[in-house]
Amino acid sequence: MEAEKWGRRIRAYRKLKGYTQEGFAKQLGISVSILGEIERGNRLPAGDLLVIIARTLNISLEELTPPMEK
Repeated sequence: MEAEKWGRRIRAYRKLKGYTQEGFAKQLGISVSILGEIERGNRLPAGDLLVIIARTLNISLEELTPPMEK
């Protein structure tokens, strides 16, 4: 469940910033298949990768973090 929330947010911000999956994966230094797994919620990205994702998207890690449910 947690991985799905991260994946949806990463995909939404990637599209908002105009990146293709291929271009974004290349910028991050990971394979397209790994990015696809993350965006589908099948894989939770490691903390250091989250920092790189946020930096590449030019947003803060706080913006990228899914909101807490009440």
